[in-house]
Amino acid sequence: MTIRVMLVDDQVLLRTGFRMVLAAQPDMEVVAEAGDGVEALQVLSATAVDVVLMDVRMPKLDGVETTRRICAEAEPPKVLILTTFDLDEYAFSALKAGASGFMLKDVPPAELLAAIRSVHSGDAVVAPSTTRRLLDRFAPMLPSTGREPQHKELERLTEREREVMILVAQGLSNGEIAARLVLSEATVKTHVGRILTKLGLRDRVQVVVLAYETGLVRAGGGGHG
Repeated sequence: MTIRVMLVDDQVLLRTGFRMVLAAQPDMEVVAEAGDGVEALQVLSATAVDVVLMDVRMPKLDGVETTRRICAEAEPPKVLILTTFDLDEYAFSALKAGASGFMLKDVPPAELLAAIRSVHSGDAVVAPSTTRRLLDRFAPMLPSTGREPQHKELERLTEREREVMILVAQGLSNGEIAARLVLSEATVKTHVGRILTKLGLRDRVQVVVLAYETGLVRAGGGGHG
């Protein structure tokens, strides 16, 4: 199955470089390109795309608002944000807008390709360490009561699912969560799947954002038991 990719960046040279890397892959095809958000939305309305590689800083319509509009569609493609800075405030905004993850523009080609495949399969691709640093920096901007979170969505979770959600939000991988809770990795993956379904979330990134927004996890990585 070929992954249909769209490149959205105002730098033609960068798009050319990405296109060359993707074209060499047997399971990927660049089906569309755009130089800004307005053009991207127009192209997407007429083109079937699986994954969008999205720059954040663009003229006319930036990547954050473009991502928000794309993700509001009925069956949107996955959006992978490309940013120049590791802790770019735009990246956090884009994750909240519905992006499935973000990567640095100078990421090695092999990592970019792996990220596209991961996003396409439904995983998030924000590295745990980056997630932790990103949220520790921006969590103070999120509403937090500082007490036991009162959020009706979280009441749908079992105690074990809540435990898993806290560890996901702290940036642990499935393997690390399995070791921490003495479970198999497959069981952890099942729990994560149930959390996504019960809370109506698309991927792990949204789990992290919701955990911080509800106060389930606080900046600094602490969680409520």
